Amino acid sequence: MSEDVRRMVGQNVRRLRTAAGLSQAQLAERLGADRAYISGLELGQRNPTIVTLWHVAKALGVRMREFFDEKPARRAR
Repeated sequence: MSEDVRRMVGQNVRRLRTAAGLSQAQLAERLGADRAYISGLELGQRNPTIVTLWHVAKALGVRMREFFDEKPARRAR
């Protein structure tokens, strides 16, 4: 169960980061973190604190609840 939540959050972080046009390195720089941390977060290998998620949300310009969207909206191409 907890792995599923971490994976879902990670997938949403990746989706929102790419939608913002940022690389993992650019997001990491905004957070003062290492790129490897962002990679682990997106792969569901990290268990971020609520404070970390708050900082990620601010860096991406989104609301935290978007990280917990189980079925993110598809964008038309």
